[in-house]
Amino acid sequence: MKNNKISGAEAVIRCLLEEGVDLVYGYPGGAIMPVYDELYKFQDQLHHVLVRHEQGATHAAQGFARATGKVGVAIATSGPGATNLVTGIADAQIDSTPMVCITGQVGKHLLGSDAFQETDIIGISTPVTKWNYQITEASEIPEIMAKAFFIAKSGRPGPVLIDITKNAQFDEIEFSYKKCTSIRSYNPKPTLDFTKVNEAAALINDAKKPFIIFGQGVILSEAEAELKELVEKSGIPAAWTILGLSALPTDHPLNVGMVGMHGNYGPNVLTNECDVLIALGMRFDDRVTGNLATYAKQAKVIHFEIDPAEVDKNVKTEVAVLADLKESLTALLPKINNNKHESWHNEFKEKYQIELDQVINEELKPTNDKGISMGETIEMINKHSKGDAIMVSDVGQHQMFACRYAKFNSTKSNVTSGGLGTMGFALPAAIGAKMGMPNREVVAIIGDGGFQMTIQELGTIFQTKVPVKIVVLNNEFLGMVRQWQQLFFDKRYASTEMINPNFIAIAEGYYIKAKKVTKREDLDAAVAEMMASKESYFLEVMVEKENNVFPMIPTGASVSDIRLS
Repeated sequence: MKNNKISGAEAVIRCLLEEGVDLVYGYPGGAIMPVYDELYKFQDQLHHVLVRHEQGATHAAQGFARATGKVGVAIATSGPGATNLVTGIADAQIDSTPMVCITGQVGKHLLGSDAFQETDIIGISTPVTKWNYQITEASEIPEIMAKAFFIAKSGRPGPVLIDITKNAQFDEIEFSYKKCTSIRSYNPKPTLDFTKVNEAAALINDAKKPFIIFGQGVILSEAEAELKELVEKSGIPAAWTILGLSALPTDHPLNVGMVGMHGNYGPNVLTNECDVLIALGMRFDDRVTGNLATYAKQAKVIHFEIDPAEVDKNVKTEVAVLADLKESLTALLPKINNNKHESWHNEFKEKYQIELDQVINEELKPTNDKGISMGETIEMINKHSKGDAIMVSDVGQHQMFACRYAKFNSTKSNVTSGGLGTMGFALPAAIGAKMGMPNREVVAIIGDGGFQMTIQELGTIFQTKVPVKIVVLNNEFLGMVRQWQQLFFDKRYASTEMINPNFIAIAEGYYIKAKKVTKREDLDAAVAEMMASKESYFLEVMVEKENNVFPMIPTGASVSDIRLS
């Protein structure tokens, strides 16, 4: 009689295939070996990318998810393999990135015995996951995996971790799979209250100085077209958080720039002069608001949000519209009057001219002889990408310069670590973004500090031949910390100067074409060569050592107290 049963390990693979997964990132080990044995048998259907460190697997899965809108998948073994995922999981949690992490675990009978490579990854990851679960019986696998993907992607997305004991991987089950579409007591999408939509529309239509701040919620809900229609119909100036960047084309006439600590002068100052502040899919984090005691106190705040926990958490709202953003904006648009707000727009233009004269011109076209600036390097990439590339930035000064000056024509083009601020994010995330969107150019913008945190993923690039472009802006400092030390600690550069290795030799050691630029006159040709390459390319640009990113709102200051120098 034919046995129709399959192992739990094979069930894991079949669950992934049922969810449409064809790409996973991971690193094998003892407790997850049965799953890897099945992966070997399904190579024609499910591509596994061997990273060089489990943290790289999570960041690659994040990059894939952010560029595609799909769920990223990472796999690791128990113990240190599982704990090495935690930073990426925490990053995905705070940045609302859909990800499913699968970890192996020691056998059920060994749980709690301090067995070899046993850690309580459920306890460790609970604070930084949207949901986690430990499977100890093979029969649980189909239902739990289905829940994992539903929870990761629905509502406000986030990371889910599924820990599977070794016995559950070996044991056999009759396999059947049913996708999860609902879970009792879990309400991912609040029901839209149309009275709140009417209240919001009335406030917007009556406003003299309305102002929109849009965040990643626009991208996650795929509401880019609705956002564009809203700003064009209402004539309301719109600014973005760093994770909202690219939801509206950067050259759109109603796009007035970035808010936050290193955002544009006008949007920050005028936050405290608008009469109605419309927050779309953003959470008023501290880097956006500065001192909450002085933030937009004159304004009536309308908050469009999917997560009830974010409403009134930091900023008190006049009207909260709880729903999926695409749904709520679709309901709002017919109720909005056509308007221009020309005099209000002129205030943004005047503030931009001040910033242009005092900050931007010198950054993009330096007149000093201190060396290449980070801003002009980003501008050169814009010239050759024509705004069509996905830019994946790491964390630090280069990140702020990239977010301030990068040009984007289409959505899902800015991939960076926002809430957690994870150095080492960009290199593996760029791998995931490029694999997810192979027809788009992907450029990683990284500092010399962050690059060395995940430099080993050059090995993943070499092995997979994924054609990412890597730009290291090398100022031989941990630049953002050094900037703070200069401004607030009397230039005591404690442990921030970097004595770096020969990055070109390292890149070439991984058989990646590499070039170093030290002179401004060589920058254009080097960027052109990099962007024209059909293979991976490493470009090191030696930039000004003490190049600071301005404007800047010091910690605890009001958005109105933004410094231009």
